[in-house]
Amino acid sequence: MIGTLHIKNIGIIEDLSIDLNKGLNVLTGETGAGKTLIIDSLQIISGGRFSKEMIRKGETNSFVELCIYEPENENAVDGNIIISREIQNNGKNMCKINGRMTTVNELKEFMSKFIEIHGQNDNQNLLDNKVHLQYLDGYIGDKILESKNEYEKLYNRYKEIEQQLKENFGDDKERQRKLDLLKYQIKEIEEANLKLEEEKELEEKRKIIMNSEKIVENLKQADDLIRENSIDSISIAIRALEKIENIDKKYEQTSTNLKNIYYEIQELSRDITSYKEEIYFDEEENNYIEERLDLIYGLKRKYGNTIEEILKYVEEIKSETERIENLEEYNTKLKQEQKEVQEQMNILATKIHKVRKEHSIKLSQEINKELEDLEMQNAKINIHIDYTETEYFKTGKDIVAFYITTNIGEDEKELSKIASGGEMSRTMLAIKKVLADSDKMPVLIFDEIDTGISGKAASSVAKKLKAISEKHQVLCISHLPNIAAIADYNYFISKDVQKERTKTQVKLLKENEVIEEIARISSGEINEITIKYATELRNKKAS
Repeated sequence: MIGTLHIKNIGIIEDLSIDLNKGLNVLTGETGAGKTLIIDSLQIISGGRFSKEMIRKGETNSFVELCIYEPENENAVDGNIIISREIQNNGKNMCKINGRMTTVNELKEFMSKFIEIHGQNDNQNLLDNKVHLQYLDGYIGDKILESKNEYEKLYNRYKEIEQQLKENFGDDKERQRKLDLLKYQIKEIEEANLKLEEEKELEEKRKIIMNSEKIVENLKQADDLIRENSIDSISIAIRALEKIENIDKKYEQTSTNLKNIYYEIQELSRDITSYKEEIYFDEEENNYIEERLDLIYGLKRKYGNTIEEILKYVEEIKSETERIENLEEYNTKLKQEQKEVQEQMNILATKIHKVRKEHSIKLSQEINKELEDLEMQNAKINIHIDYTETEYFKTGKDIVAFYITTNIGEDEKELSKIASGGEMSRTMLAIKKVLADSDKMPVLIFDEIDTGISGKAASSVAKKLKAISEKHQVLCISHLPNIAAIADYNYFISKDVQKERTKTQVKLLKENEVIEEIARISSGEINEITIKYATELRNKKAS
């Protein structure tokens, strides 16, 4: 249940904290005092939409924080879950669950398990067929639980097989398409006849060919200079040293060293001549190199960053091709198992459908009885259950939808087609009353559910809210004395002007203040007659 709701900077709410309690909590107060802003804040903390215009004038952000007491929940710390949402005027959101950052969608998903809000224009759950199915199955209870659990296990296996077949190319066309693609890739790579160092060698050859003229010119210049200058000069120097080498050993050693240099330069000269003779420009070879490199670059773009990666990839797809070609037998077994699972699912789905059909009539009758008490005598709920022949859902093969006729002689229509927000709210109240024992939602919030009703219908609404509050925490904004009188806790919402700014205030009323508030909303005045009337209404609650 909700423990504390803290709101800052939303509309005329400056800084407000409300400690809510178990049972029926009723909020009353002046028109425009901020009662609806409190519901808006609960919608915001539940992941609802937020408009920047809601931020209090002059402030840069709004903040809503909620403490939920759910000791059995895995997210609870000491039984409490703290949820907060801060929204800045630049549209930035900051949502937290027990201090952990989360997205708005995650917040919405989380809060959908704790709070359900019903108002004049917000009965979205009532319009959702998935929720209709939950309502019906919750009403049926244990009578359907075993079959549903067994069906769900089969359904999960059915989806596993479906996924395996998809991954295993269980579809013949898809499998053949994949094989054709893989074989094309294998052929393309193998026909290229790639070698590991080939790209490097080709690039070196291309570099030489592209610079052949420059290379020949400089090799010739180097060769000429060596022959004309170095070799002849060193040869003359050697002959001069030979004439004195017998005089001293050092001259002999120098002569020997110079001869070695002479031989090395001769060898270098021969090498340069050889390099010069090797250089040529072959147009045909150049075209081959360019085409070959283009082919390699194209394969790299498709299959890997290097030739080594391409060759590794082709071995992988060869293995995959072999695996796919051998999958047919395995897929045949999977398809047979899938067929058997489907047959079992069909048997259980038919059984579940029969139980739902039977109890849908009972549930419709009970809801219609509640609608009569709410002054909707001509309204009739009819629960449609359509059994699908080909589709499988996690909950069976049924599509459940609540239809309603609001007036005699009219055709029944989906609940979403109800024009009146009051009718929608009372319909939800009737459903919640019937499902009070089976509904697992901890907190139910009703925003001005009493709009447009009075007299007997008002008393019925009050009684049903009270009955629902025995199993749920209920928060209700109301203008009816009947509802205020039956509340477990009454809160008065008012507004005050301080320093030329309006702000909302909330007060938990004492018993004498509750009587005065009931008197006020019953006739707009507090006098002896209205006090007496309020006391009588309050005494009915006690009885």
